[in-house]
Amino acid sequence: MARQRLRQEDIVRAAIAFIDEFGVQSLSMRRLGMSLEVEAMALYNYVSGREELVSLAVDELIDDLFDDELMQEQPASWEAFVRFVANAMRDLALSHPRMFPLMITQPPEAPWLRPPLRSVRWVDYFLTTLQDYGFSDDRVVDAYKAFTSFLLGHLVLEVSALGIDIASEIDDDAGGGESEGLGGYPTLRRLQTMLAEDHSDREFDDGLDDLIERIRATKDA
Repeated sequence: MARQRLRQEDIVRAAIAFIDEFGVQSLSMRRLGMSLEVEAMALYNYVSGREELVSLAVDELIDDLFDDELMQEQPASWEAFVRFVANAMRDLALSHPRMFPLMITQPPEAPWLRPPLRSVRWVDYFLTTLQDYGFSDDRVVDAYKAFTSFLLGHLVLEVSALGIDIASEIDDDAGGGESEGLGGYPTLRRLQTMLAEDHSDREFDDGLDDLIERIRATKDA
């Protein structure tokens, strides 16, 4: 690839492909430059370094969820919407299992966002859509926390079953990108305080109660 044709998008996509094949611990600017047939220094015209590159790669994949076929459908209900988001995220995790650990460990723009839907754009979209279906502020925050807990736990198990060692695929040197800010996301900005509240004990007990009820229903069926 000629240097004059190089774009940041090309570099980010190449980084995703490299991590998919070799893992994030093998990624370096020199190796990525070799895969693009340019000197490593040429990459610094587009990204500040490896840390930013990894963050951009994660952001790119998360944003790609908006282009997933499932997300192009118009959900008939909030239940359908939740299923669309969950299955789109699952498809992404299973298509990029070596990237998935980065999606759940990369420091988010806001520390109170939960993986795997950790971008402000995605969380605002998720909350706003559920509120369009009639969810109150309290209920939409509860739904978001319950949904992300379920999704994260299940996907960690599935990706691990593919032979991916989640811990070894974490990038120790990676940090968060620049904060995107909440100015363009009114729902997220309004609910920020509620989202940041820690109700871990209650959420654990509620989730466990729900699980017990499901097991009881299966046992008595």
